[in-house]
Amino acid sequence: MPDVELKPVSTEHLLRECQREEVFITGSEAVREAIRRANVDIAVAYPITPQSESMHLVGDLYAEGYIRDYFRGENEFAVMSEIAGAAMAGVRVFTATCGPGTLRAFENFPMWSGTRLPIVISFMTRGINSPLTIQPDTIEMGMLLDTGMIMLHAENAQDLYDMILMSFSVAERTSVHIPVGVFVDGFFVTHTRQKVKIVSEDVKLLPYDPTHSPVPTMDMETPPFRYMRDPFVMKSNYISYAAHASWQQEVMAAAERARPHIEAHLGSFVEQENPDAPIQVVACGTAVSQGREAVRMAREEGLEVGLVKIKVLRPAPREEIRRALAKAERIVIPEFNRTGWLAREIASMIPNNDRIAAGPRVFGGMTMPPEVIVDVIKGDVLVGV
Repeated sequence: MPDVELKPVSTEHLLRECQREEVFITGSEAVREAIRRANVDIAVAYPITPQSESMHLVGDLYAEGYIRDYFRGENEFAVMSEIAGAAMAGVRVFTATCGPGTLRAFENFPMWSGTRLPIVISFMTRGINSPLTIQPDTIEMGMLLDTGMIMLHAENAQDLYDMILMSFSVAERTSVHIPVGVFVDGFFVTHTRQKVKIVSEDVKLLPYDPTHSPVPTMDMETPPFRYMRDPFVMKSNYISYAAHASWQQEVMAAAERARPHIEAHLGSFVEQENPDAPIQVVACGTAVSQGREAVRMAREEGLEVGLVKIKVLRPAPREEIRRALAKAERIVIPEFNRTGWLAREIASMIPNNDRIAAGPRVFGGMTMPPEVIVDVIKGDVLVGV
C-alpha cells in the first residue's frame, strides 16, 4: 500500500477541484503521475520504444502499492490478450504500446470494442518498421480509426495527463463501455520535459464497479463464462450476419453516446483560435504546437490565419469541424505521417474540398519547421487532397 491512504473521489472532483502543483517532467512521467491517481487494478507491460519508459514507471507504482498487480507479457499480442482477460473479469486495467507493437497486437483492438471492454490504453506513436525506425510518426492512428475505440490525441504532456485520467470515467460508463485510446506523439512528448500541473492531494479515482457493465463479467459465480454467448449464431449464416451487423452498429452507437461525457471533461472536441480568418490551420497532436507557431509567424507577415486543434478523433467531430471551417477559404493540414489520414478525415466532413491543402507532411521521425507550414499557408508550396 502507498505510505498515505488515498481518498477515492469522482473524476470531476479530481480534474477540476483538487489542488495541483506544477512540476517539470517528461510525458512518460506524466503517464506515471496519472496512473498514480487512477486506482488501476492491473497493468501489463511489454517494452517497445518510445513507450517502454512509461510502463517501466507504472511498474514502479506497483512496487509502491498504487497498483494491485503488474507483470510483463510475452509479447504485444499477449499483453493485449491478457489485458482483455483482466477486463472481462471486471477490474480496471491500463497498458501502453506503439508502432510495430500496435500492429502485432492489432487483432485485439476490435475484439476489445466488440466485447465492450472499458480498457484505457496509451499509444506513444512511432514509425513502423521496414526500414527500421523508432522515430515519431502517427501512421498507426490512421489504421486504428475503424477499430471501434474512442481516440483522443494529446498535444502535450498536460493533455496526456488529463486525458488518461478522464478516460476511465468515459470508458466505464454503462452506456459507453468501449476502450479509449489516448494517443501522443512519441519522443516529441514522451521524452521531453514540460511543465505539467498534477494533482497534489492524497486522492484517487473511485474504483471501477463491474456491476455497471452492459455485458456479464467473468467470475466463478456465473460459470461457464463464454466469449461467444449465443452458440446458435454459429449454426446459421443468416443469424450470424444479423448478429454481427447489429453488434457493430451497437459499438458505433456506444461511441456516439460517449460524446457528452467526453465534452464534460474536455470542454469541446476541438478548440479554435481566430475563427473568422480566411485561412485555417487544422491539426492534432504535436502538429498543433508547430501549427500555432506557424500561425504566429504568418500573422507577423500580415496574413489572417486561424488554428483548429482537434482533441478527439473518435467519435468523429464532424459537426464541430464543419462549423469551425465554414468560413475558411484555405485549409492547411500539417501531419506527422506519410498517408495524410487526417486530411482524408477532414475531406470527408466538409464541402468544397478544393479548399484543402493536405500538408505539409513529414514522417519517419523528421521534424516539421513552422516555416514549412507558413510556405503552405502562403501558397508557395501547392499540395492537394
